[in-house]
Amino acid sequence: MKKAILQASVVAAVVAFPIMAHAQGTLRGAAEGAEEGGRAAGPVGAIVGGTVGAATGTVEGILGVDDRPRFRDYVVRERRPSYHYREQVRVGAVLPEAGVTYYDVPAEYHVRPGYRYTVVNERPVIVEPRTRRIVEVID
Repeated sequence: MKKAILQASVVAAVVAFPIMAHAQGTLRGAAEGAEEGGRAAGPVGAIVGGTVGAATGTVEGILGVDDRPRFRDYVVRERRPSYHYREQVRVGAVLPEAGVTYYDVPAEYHVRPGYRYTVVNERPVIVEPRTRRIVEVID
């Protein structure tokens, strides 16, 4: 059973990854998915997690590749206070209801409507404010 899952995952990754490689967020999503999957289920989990993470990273890349450094510089210039978060700052983490301040992303960064940003543990993040879920960490 595990061998069949592993083989199917490898085939899916080999076919899907080159197609998605040009999209923003793919590599980060793959790395994060592989890391989480590896922790949860070992080598098979890492392969499956990497494949799923690549797809998720592609879909959820909010800022374009060229906008990321400019946006990071913008946030640094704004000097927003950083929220101290006890958990790992990662895509998918849900921020608490109280204590976090969210800010509008200027239109020049072409972020889809509805997303906002904040600073968590000195790292700018893009958040879907309705769910308080981090959708992109700006490194």
